[in-house]
Order: sequence, then structure tokens, then C-alpha cells
Amino acid sequence: MVATAAALAAATRYAIIPQPVVLIPQEGEFELSQSTQIVAPKELAGVASFAKELVSGTKSTTPSGNASIRFKLNKSQPRIGNEGYTLDVSPDSIEISARTPAGAFYGVQTLRQLVQNGKVPSVIIEDTPRFGWRGAMLDTGRHYMPMAAIKKFIDTLAFHKMNSFHWHLTEDQGWRLEIKKYPKLTEIGSKRSKSMLKYSPATYEDKEYSGFYTQAEAKEIVAYAKARFINVVPEIEMPGHAQAAIAAYPELGNGEKLPVATTWGVIKHVYNPEESTIKFQKDVLDEVMAIFPSKFIHVGGDECPKDEWKASPRVQQLMKERGLKDEHEMQSWFIRQIDTYLASKGRRLIGWDEILEGGLAPGATVMSWRGEAGGIAAAKEGHDVVMASTNALYFDYYQADPKTEPHAIGGLLPLRKVYDFDIIPKEITAEQSKHILGGQFQMWTEYIRTPEYLEYMAWPRGVAVSEMLWSPKSKRNFRSFVDRLTVHMDRLKAMGVNARPLDANLGLPTAEWKAGQVSNDYQVKNWDITSAFVGNGKYSVRFQYTSGGIRLDIDGIEIVVDGKVIASDSHYGRTGNVHVDNVWTVDLKGVSAGAKVTLRAKVRGDGGSDSNGEITVSKL
Repeated sequence: MVATAAALAAATRYAIIPQPVVLIPQEGEFELSQSTQIVAPKELAGVASFAKELVSGTKSTTPSGNASIRFKLNKSQPRIGNEGYTLDVSPDSIEISARTPAGAFYGVQTLRQLVQNGKVPSVIIEDTPRFGWRGAMLDTGRHYMPMAAIKKFIDTLAFHKMNSFHWHLTEDQGWRLEIKKYPKLTEIGSKRSKSMLKYSPATYEDKEYSGFYTQAEAKEIVAYAKARFINVVPEIEMPGHAQAAIAAYPELGNGEKLPVATTWGVIKHVYNPEESTIKFQKDVLDEVMAIFPSKFIHVGGDECPKDEWKASPRVQQLMKERGLKDEHEMQSWFIRQIDTYLASKGRRLIGWDEILEGGLAPGATVMSWRGEAGGIAAAKEGHDVVMASTNALYFDYYQADPKTEPHAIGGLLPLRKVYDFDIIPKEITAEQSKHILGGQFQMWTEYIRTPEYLEYMAWPRGVAVSEMLWSPKSKRNFRSFVDRLTVHMDRLKAMGVNARPLDANLGLPTAEWKAGQVSNDYQVKNWDITSAFVGNGKYSVRFQYTSGGIRLDIDGIEIVVDGKVIASDSHYGRTGNVHVDNVWTVDLKGVSAGAKVTLRAKVRGDGGSDSNGEITVSKL
């Protein structure tokens, strides 16, 4: 499926990511000059300062007369919400209007993306986000990231209208935040004797690794993010992922004196559930809350092995005293103590989906990472959810064939799979879906050791997430996204972001079917897939329903070259709201360059002809 010249031209002129809700092209363009005036009410002075960079950065010194960039605070625009904006560009002026400074800031980000060689194409835009939580998690427990790298990461999030930075600060392998009441947390807990380079076979860099953030530095990050309308959500892990803290204060553990961990993976050493340990957590959180004004405080709660608790007579005694039937209920008890404490301070607890086990604390919000199951269960119980699924949002996974990529933790998560993911599970009702606050991508850093590699793994997949979380589902189209992303990559380069280059084959659709082309009865259909042929070898053929009232049934496929069937896969599959075996595999041999390659399939619409979809052919 080839984009038309008109579509490509529009994508280049208005290559905005995430895609706005309403965009009406206009004739003409506004020319920026160093004399262009910027007019803003005092409430928007901070936002307007970001627009000044556009003016000061232009080379033009042509007098602009009355031409100006005007900011307007208009609280009578209920349709665009608290983060929406309108942008009106004409040859004579630019006006950004919003109900709040945050909305005006996002209008500036769109304006930044529209600038081409000092000129802004005329346009009318009305825009507002689909979800209120749009962000990313950065793990600095495994590998410390310099302050400059974190600020740059925040800048890039802001450029894509993201509003949440989840800062993972404590781990088995390192405690990274200064806590004044417990100085050993950083004096001892921030240092490990060596670092794992590969898990299997176990390979290490045999030198001390260290680093932490002072409270002053953490406050600096909070202020920097706030100026860009990003909320910083701190994460202090408990009751698992605690070995660095236990190394600093052994009384927090279960009897064994431990060093800071040097291996990755799930580690069995966890906090004990004594009242004194709960007191320690409260003391730590007091200092954390003094640094981070975030309504949400993340407490981890994931991957907490129960081995030590099961083997501990003391923990077994505590379970009996507290009327708890098993160790899962003990973890729930632990989390409830913290939930109650945070609530008493006007904050909300958020944790990974394991906090569901043993009963969920009343005010808790679930961050669903093990697929969507945790989010579905929490939403059905009336709890708020942030989607962070391994299925599409774990960016420590490979982006392409591991043979061609730098070392990563495993998995495979190419750009197309990220873009196609929707964070509203089909298993919940429209009412329950109101509990889905939004989503975020995760940057776990076991093997992400440098800021450069961090950026390589985050972008452009993070760009896809920005559109997933901001744009209406009906506006999302991968072909359009790729056309805009091709332009956008130059912007990232200009910002000094080490984004991974785009692949030649991005999983773009090769062919399509449309409503009216199929019927309730099986028919043999043919599609020209020559454009996808890049040499002999194995190929996958994916039928992907995109819209319409009915699914498509596919009863096997054949590949035809010069009138002869050269490969086939006869299995049955279907694609609709639910996909069943909708990928076929064929091995193409002896196909000469320039030959016409045709896909032949026996298909039917289950109940009629109202079915639309894409066929993607990719070399494996």
C-alpha cells in the first residue's frame, strides 16, 4: 500500500506527533523573524519563554511589523479540557489559546514541530489528550544516569506532550536517593562491587559501581520537570528489591548479612515485616514526600519472593498474631500500612500489579506490567490503573533481530507492535475503562549503561507511545505515523537525541481488503505483494482487521509466481476484535528478481461484507 503524493506532502507540511484531534490546513505561512513579538499574559510568561527560543533561533532579521505570537488564557473552552489547546496560524499572526498553562505549553510543542526553515504553515488546530497519564519510567537503580541525561530525557518527553516521569530510585543493586536520617543507604547502599554485563553465561565488569542523587539534585529535577508540566513520581521499592537497603541496615532483613547485589533478576532477600521496618519506610517516605510533591508515590510491590518469610519463625509468628493466612496476605498487610500512611499525608499509593495478591489496599492504584491481566482485575474492582505492559511498553526489549542489535535483556518489541497496542483492554466495560488513567513505557537499565544507549532504546518507540496516549484511537494510522515520523527523526537529531534509525521494513501494510470486497461465502482473492519481496527466504503474512462490523476468516494462503504455486500454508485463522492464528508462514525459493509475486487466499466475511483490514508481508 503506497501513500499518495498528496498524503506525503500533507505529512511533511503538518508532520505533528502526536496527531492532533482536529487539524484544518490553510493557505500561506507565517515567517518567523528575530523581531517577531511574543505577547502573553503574566500567567503564561513561563510558557511563552519556550516560544522565544523559536524567535531567537531564526536567522531572519526581516522586520515583522505587527506580526506576533500571541498567547491567550481562555477558561471558557470546556471542550479542550485542562491540557488541550487551540493553535491558529495565519500569515500575519500565531495565536495559542488554552484553559491552563499546561495546555498552552503543549501548543508550543506543536508550534515547534511545525517550524520549517523559519516558516510556519498556516493551520487551525484544536487538540486535547485522550489520557491524563502519559509518561515513562526510568530505572536508575541498576545504572545511575547523570543529571544532564535525566533533564534531556525530560525535555524529550515534554516535546512529545508527555506529563509523567516515573523515577525508579531504589533497587537490589543500588539505592540512589539521599535519605538524611539513614545516611548508610547511600554511603553503603549506592555502591556495588561489580556489575553484570551478561546474565548467561554470567559475565561481569569487576570494578566498583556507584552513584546517587542528593536531595538538592532531586529537587532540581522536580523543578525542571515542573517547568515543563511533567510530574515526577518517585519509586521506593518495598518489600522486595531491597538488598541494597538491607546491606546498609541489616536489621531490615531476615537475619542474613548481605552485600549490595551484583546480579540481575529476582532476588530472594526482602524486608522483614516488623513494625520497626514499617517505621523505617515511613521515615524514608517522609523525606521523599518533602522532595516530591507528586500526588502519587510508587512503592514497587513487585517480585517479592516469600522464601525468607516462609523459613522465618519470627515472620510465621507475626502472621499468626496478625491473623494472616499466608505470606501473600503478609505482603498485603505491609502495603496496607504504607497505603494508610500515605493517605494520611494526602498522597496516593501506586504499585506494580503484584499488590493485588493477598488483597488490594483500599486507596491503591495499580501499575499493570505483567500483560493486561492486573489492570483488568483492578479496573473491575474499581481501582485506578496505569498500563505499563510487557506486551508493548517494556523498552529494554530488542527492537529488531538480536543479531543486529546491541545487547539487551531479551524479548522483541519493534516499532509497529508498540504503535498498534491499545491500553484499553477489550475485557472491560466502558464504565470500567474510566479507571484506566493512562500508560507509560519502561526503561529498565540492567543492560542500558549509558545515556546514549538509553536514548537509542527509548526513541523512536517512545514517539509511538506519545501518539498512543494522546491521539484519539480513530486518528491513529501507522502509515500516516511513519510518514510523519520520517520528518520527525530529523527533529530528534537536531535535538541531539540518539534515536535508533528507522528500519527499511517497518511492518507497513503490503495490501488491504475493504468493505464490499468479501462476502459471507468463501471466495478466492488475490493481492499483488511484489513490493514486499526482498529475496528468497521465509516470510510471515499477517491479516489484520482494522474496522467494520464483522471479522475475516482465512482458510489458508498460497504464494503464486508466474502462475505457479510455489509455497503455501493451509491453516485456518481469523482476524477481528479477537485474532486467532492470523499469521501464516511461507518459505519462498527460486524466485527471481523482478518476478511478480501474488498472495492468494480463501476468505470470507463472517456474516457479510463489512470488514476492512491490512495484510502485512515481512521477511523473517
